[in-house]
Amino acid sequence: MIEDIKVVSIIGVGYLGKQIAEKTSLKNYTLRLYDINAEELAKFSEDLHKKKNTKGEVTSHNSIEDVVKNADLIIEAAPEKLELKQELFKIIGKAAKPNAIIATNSSSIPVSKLEDAVDQKDKLLNIHFYNLFTMPMADIMRGTKTSDDTFERGKKWVESIDITPLIVKKECYGFVFNRVWRAIKKEVLKIWAGGYADFEDVDKAWKIFIQAGAAPFELMDQIGLDVIYDIEMSYYKKSGWDDDKPPQALKDLVDAGNLGKKTGKGFYNYE
Repeated sequence: MIEDIKVVSIIGVGYLGKQIAEKTSLKNYTLRLYDINAEELAKFSEDLHKKKNTKGEVTSHNSIEDVVKNADLIIEAAPEKLELKQELFKIIGKAAKPNAIIATNSSSIPVSKLEDAVDQKDKLLNIHFYNLFTMPMADIMRGTKTSDDTFERGKKWVESIDITPLIVKKECYGFVFNRVWRAIKKEVLKIWAGGYADFEDVDKAWKIFIQAGAAPFELMDQIGLDVIYDIEMSYYKKSGWDDDKPPQALKDLVDAGNLGKKTGKGFYNYE
């Protein structure tokens, strides 16, 4: 544990929010959880309580104001929509105690885009986690006003839950490894959407090349194609380049409700 971080609040228990909570629960932190889906929140909270290796207290809450009250570290893990995150940060900023660190798990939005929503700009961080059980690492990046103390406390907390921090020295879209993954994701989507090759063959090639882990289309299915689409749109809105616009074929999958593993069908069929 980090001595001055005892209570950790997580807003959003989706694909990564669950993993952040699970890793945190392995240490002696008080863990507070909130999700707009009360049923999913209750189920996940119950699952955590059943685990024998859960060390700290775990509670679920009905409002953002309640879940962040008295928290030392607040991690927002909501969908990748700038307006939504700005609205959440307004609520968090008003309800959080003055010295609480407020972090976004965003995979593409720099925290500086959220600074205007809060007064405590020196307490903001990007802490972007990858799949914490197959890639135990997290990008950590400052906003324009983030203090050295906030950055160091956040880095030490990441290390305390056995995650390797990837230090971003200068603010950028995509951060560290996510920028590399984004380049791969962008190109494989073009290959598939352009009809140049089937996604299965792209994944086969990746597995032969890398010899481990999930292939690109498998990983996108795991993350959720709605999340992938929102991330790609975030890059497109930033650059305005047609080359960065996600293919219509991806939007068609999302619009059809084929979001990957969580719906039983995405690129692959899981039903």
